[in-house]
Amino acid sequence: MTAATEASGDGYLWRRFEAALLNPVRAFRPRYLPLLMVYFAYGALGLIAVAESFWVKKALTLSPAELAALNVWITLPWTVKMVFGELVDSVPILGSQRRAYVFIGAAFIAAGMLLLAGAAGGWLTFASPENLYRLGAFISVLGVVIQDVVADAMSTEVVDRENPDGTPRAKEEVDRELGMVQVLGRLALSLGMFCVAGVAGWIASIYPYETVFLVGLIIPLISVSGALLISLRPVEKRAIDWRILGGGLIFGFFVLTLASTNVPYNQEIVFIVSMSVICGMLWRVVSQLAPETQRTIFYAALIIFIYRAMPLAGQGYTWFVIDVLGFDEAFQGTLNQIGAGLALLGMWFFSDAITRRPVPQVLLWLTIVTTILSLPAFGLTLGLADWTEQVFGFGARTIAIIDTATTSPFAQLSMIPLLTLIAIYAPEGHRATWFALMASLMNMALVAGALQTKYLNEIFVVSRGHYENVPYLVGISLVAGFIVPIAAILIFGRRLK
Repeated sequence: MTAATEASGDGYLWRRFEAALLNPVRAFRPRYLPLLMVYFAYGALGLIAVAESFWVKKALTLSPAELAALNVWITLPWTVKMVFGELVDSVPILGSQRRAYVFIGAAFIAAGMLLLAGAAGGWLTFASPENLYRLGAFISVLGVVIQDVVADAMSTEVVDRENPDGTPRAKEEVDRELGMVQVLGRLALSLGMFCVAGVAGWIASIYPYETVFLVGLIIPLISVSGALLISLRPVEKRAIDWRILGGGLIFGFFVLTLASTNVPYNQEIVFIVSMSVICGMLWRVVSQLAPETQRTIFYAALIIFIYRAMPLAGQGYTWFVIDVLGFDEAFQGTLNQIGAGLALLGMWFFSDAITRRPVPQVLLWLTIVTTILSLPAFGLTLGLADWTEQVFGFGARTIAIIDTATTSPFAQLSMIPLLTLIAIYAPEGHRATWFALMASLMNMALVAGALQTKYLNEIFVVSRGHYENVPYLVGISLVAGFIVPIAAILIFGRRLK
């Protein structure tokens, strides 16, 4: 190889590194700040995560199977985002279609924090601590969903479609900027997680859990400050589409009714009805697009849906590492800090490359890499730490740090390709609704995963102090999370052009 060739090769690598490092910085615009602060606040909710996990285990009577079932209901507000999307698109509140909804979402999040604090501190007694936890978690999620809908809509509105002289911008240039806005949104989310991860473990280890939940009231102030400090652009107004809003409200009432009853298989019924409603509403919007675009969106959404619909081990594994491996609040915070930091770096450096790659290719490599890197967690449930302690001199905590360090950078990457597609094809006047419907579909994948997690925990029962079934939960979720997405990518990926 000649010196010129080597120099050329070194120059190429340096340019790629420079692009990965500087593109997010170059892409930032001050007008992006309100939506980025909403995403940041969402990530910062991790401030109460460690306290919540330990409080639930120590003070409540909910089993891992019950917590998995609760997670199904808590996820459901994300599946009715079309209701909030239609409101944000068509119903101004005090003349505002964006800022007012950020305030409303913040109020719900604050109310949820107060309910959790009251349950942990014992000064709210109108319901049992378990029911206060259910209510507080649900209300908090509802607030996050409302704010997320607004941020999603703004992520398409902040990108100019015209040059300063009024001429249309090149489609490739607009699409690229839309993709980078999605990247910046994921980076803001990861930055929020990083900023609170270590603090979450520290304050949970030295302060009462009630105090931690009260400290969490700072989170809704972050999103509100973004909406107050920055001037938001006016958005297009249109009449209410009652087929979407009315249908969504009826659907939401149906979900709440089933959730409050003991109808057998009520969660499964809600899942099937939800999928039918969301797919029907999506078809109403997508039918306006070109057939080629419809096919692209369909197969991309199908692959990502399957990728996200895989079961997890559930809270049983969290309790196992607390009781058996001795991971206390402070160490959990350390793990979260490492994971959040590396996830942020992974998002930063890989986002530029991912926005340029086809969806099947991205998910294929993410599936393979994350499966391989998740094997240490499975090994911990089989006693791997005892062997490494004897042979190499390091135990469970070192393995957990290595596992967290290697898997975290890939956690947020899978959604970037789809978010970019959604932003590119968002129709004018329906952007919040369009984003909400597509996000609802993707969140139905999480409901499917939560249902499977519940089934696994009902088959392989784990209770406080009895963790013999944890290896089965982790092993099955690991195998399913590899085989099923790979099969979907190989079958459907070739049809995605």
